[in-house]
Amino acid sequence: MTHSLHRFGTPENLEGDYVVFAMSAKGINEKGSAQAMRKFMEMALDLNPVNAGDMKTGNIFTHSREEILSGVQDVSIVHAVFVDEAKVSELLARVKEADLGISVVVSGLFDRVHTAGEAGGVRQHTMECSAGVWGQVDRLPSADVMQVTTMCGHGMVAAQLVERRARDIRSGKLTQQQAARELARLCVCGIFNPVRAERLLLAIAERQRRKEEKQVVLTGQTVA
Repeated sequence: MTHSLHRFGTPENLEGDYVVFAMSAKGINEKGSAQAMRKFMEMALDLNPVNAGDMKTGNIFTHSREEILSGVQDVSIVHAVFVDEAKVSELLARVKEADLGISVVVSGLFDRVHTAGEAGGVRQHTMECSAGVWGQVDRLPSADVMQVTTMCGHGMVAAQLVERRARDIRSGKLTQQQAARELARLCVCGIFNPVRAERLLLAIAERQRRKEEKQVVLTGQTVA
């Protein structure tokens, strides 16, 4: 199971959200794997992902390309996020040709990942899916906020911060791009999709606006 497995959303807003990452098998081919993962990261960065990073160093919003590449270790897990399916296919084709000898995982909608893999000349080895969230789900943030927070698999993007940045967008304090990039900085691994976050933040801002308008209407009612 991976930390990119629990992305939450609709088929429509999850299309165009792909996380591709590479890692070694602990205790099997971990020793000396940094070179292969660095090569993977170079190939991924050459395709201009919307986010990328190494869990041991940080992401492209907090560190330079050179810092990320030089920081890759045997115990690293390196990631890249794409919105373009063709780039995912291209990366998979390059990885196959390079024969790096490390595991590569693609997170996304099953049918789109399958199509991207076929176009890249690779076949799916294993498929995993989330069983959802169990327990006191009434204590969870709203569904639209969770679509943003679950893009950081380690929970570094706080629900209240998402709501606050949506309000900042409404007030004109921040653009949706600025707000999304700020949230992306917090996801150290680099699996947060800022392009998808822009759309989701706008939807949250619209929900906040409708809620406030409803409260104004209710407050202004008179009873005869």
